Amino acid sequence: MNPQVSTLPNGLRVATCAMPASQTVAVGVWCGIGARHESARVGGISHFLEHLLFKGTKKRTARRISEEIEGVGGDLNAYTAEERTCYYAAASADHLQRVTEVLSDMYCNSLLKSAEVERERGVIVEEIEMIRDEPAQHVQELLTAETWKGASLSRPITGTKQSLSSINRTDLITHLKSHYHAGSTILSAAGAVEHEEVMDFAKLFLGRLPKGSSPRRLQPPARQTTPRIVIEERESQQTQLALSFRGVGAKDPRRYAVSLLHVLLGGNMSSRLFQELREKRGLCYSVSTSLSTHSDCGAFEVALGLDGENVSKALGLILKECDRIASKGPSKAELKRASDYSIGTSRMALERAATQNYRLGTSLLTYGKIFPPEQVYERLAKVTPEEIRKAASQVLSRRSLCLAMVGPGPTRERLLGLIRGN
Repeated sequence: MNPQVSTLPNGLRVATCAMPASQTVAVGVWCGIGARHESARVGGISHFLEHLLFKGTKKRTARRISEEIEGVGGDLNAYTAEERTCYYAAASADHLQRVTEVLSDMYCNSLLKSAEVERERGVIVEEIEMIRDEPAQHVQELLTAETWKGASLSRPITGTKQSLSSINRTDLITHLKSHYHAGSTILSAAGAVEHEEVMDFAKLFLGRLPKGSSPRRLQPPARQTTPRIVIEERESQQTQLALSFRGVGAKDPRRYAVSLLHVLLGGNMSSRLFQELREKRGLCYSVSTSLSTHSDCGAFEVALGLDGENVSKALGLILKECDRIASKGPSKAELKRASDYSIGTSRMALERAATQNYRLGTSLLTYGKIFPPEQVYERLAKVTPEEIRKAASQVLSRRSLCLAMVGPGPTRERLLGLIRGN
């Protein structure tokens, strides 16, 4: 399953991963532009454009786009992230050409009709309201805004009602023509594929994309030196709590240790926080950690929902576990379990064509090359308890802590006192 990468004359990159045992194909068309590249006035424009590319081309109506994929048992979707946008589809192997053509047609020939622009503007407003009404999602948006305060990363990927209202069709066309060119585009395919066949389809369907340069280099966010707190009081049965520490970027050599630190603290049911807060104390149904990783920066996050009266106790226990692993590190046996878990779950995930396809696109956009999984596994297996301890002491610093809370709970002063150890 060694991947192959080639480049068309116009600069578009093509990446494939042949999986001989697969009966399906997963295809992605990637653009190296996301919400982080946007100005505040047109915040959300990448996500807006993503929606509109499903609304019809010169050749296909919106309904026909979905029918051509779903009508053969396939799946069609897209997502916008901070530094990329991806349009992807999966189907049985005998429909590779159809899947590639539909995605390419959307990417190159969307009409962006004025009526669709206005209709979809309303749809995205409803999406924003849906997130706002779901406390577990809303607290994450509040946390992101506070973590990256002052930087473009702080703005929601969906945009805001205000920014959406200012985006017009001309803005959308300009955004598309400025960024949807060969220099920032990747075609990826995994599963029952042959590289030369995918190359032929790339030339046929994407070979006429104009050349263009890679996206501009992004400026890293400013450093944080004091803890920050944001609270939204609302009546609810449960309080949503989310914390973040400044993490590491995708190219930081500490990323392997931080990845295992995530598993150790809250990556599964065996993790320290799950065992301490749920299994031992019964304070919550679920508590987990996650990593938000960008090209040059990142965040280490903790999230849980619980009774507002237990927030202070839970926060104290979370900070205690963070301090403990930062001072002593894990045992060799605990680290071995975390490493085996990380490698094992990755092996299982990469048996799916969709996961391999995701790996191709994200690796090329982030690193300019595709790392063999075994190389990553080898590095994870070599992480030492001291590497974990050192990474934890650097990442889990309370000076870079941000806390967001939605629902009833302690006062800002009480939370700040716990963070400062008072």
